[in-house]
Amino acid sequence: MRASVFIATSLDGFIAREDGALDWLPPGGGEEHGYTAFIASVDAVVMGRNTYETVLSFDTWPFAAALPVVVLTTRPLTQAPPRGALVEAMAGTPQEIVARLAQRGMKHIYVDGGITVQRFLAAGLIQRMTITRIPVLLGRGIPLFGPIGHDIRFTHLATRSYTGGMVTSEYLILGAPTD
Repeated sequence: MRASVFIATSLDGFIAREDGALDWLPPGGGEEHGYTAFIASVDAVVMGRNTYETVLSFDTWPFAAALPVVVLTTRPLTQAPPRGALVEAMAGTPQEIVARLAQRGMKHIYVDGGITVQRFLAAGLIQRMTITRIPVLLGRGIPLFGPIGHDIRFTHLATRSYTGGMVTSEYLILGAPTD
């Protein structure tokens, strides 16, 4: 199974403010920067509980109704998903989550949320990362990357810049398992 990350950071590497707020992101996600094609390529979204609760605060549910969203948590979800959204709670290690989803026939998952991305990276399960840098400094916040026990090496695939100042870079992770 392929596991990919598609995420935005501030120039100083934060994915959200300390309270999880995303008010610094461009309205509507900014210019189209590859997200539409990316999201059309995935079979499911895997995110942590905090990310799920943040997404629930959006004006509209950002995923197609038919796209399963797996929320990693050990507690029951207390906030109901929007009507028609396919959301389920799941617990386990990143390896267990990937194995369960692969058993269901899923071939490509989108891993989202700081802690979830960090855990899947540490487990060696992410093959591709797309990071869009937004031209803003936050000074403090939730970092995309945390402490790791070993180097993780990347191969640069492409970088694109947009008129609004966003810069998107795509990387393959060296040594990550493939399909």
